[in-house]
Amino acid sequence: MQQGIAQFLPLILLFVIFYFLIIRPQQKQQKEHKAMLDSLTKGDRIVTTGGLIAKIVKVEEDFIKIELSDGVFAKLDRPYVARKLSDA
Repeated sequence: MQQGIAQFLPLILLFVIFYFLIIRPQQKQQKEHKAMLDSLTKGDRIVTTGGLIAKIVKVEEDFIKIELSDGVFAKLDRPYVARKLSDA
């Protein structure tokens, strides 16, 4: 019985290391990104995953209406918001 557990110990140890170095930080990052998406409001300045900087005009359930420049509007799928720019 002891020998059977000893054979799987390196595999278990590898999984634990993998969890704390890769899976857990990725879950934390996804949680923070979802919280940022939920906090978006009209007037916020954002950066899209494509690198465009835009201002939010209207927040809808699945999409966000953004203004890229004066009079240029587009709809953006929520997950494609990379980050929110700070006011500073």
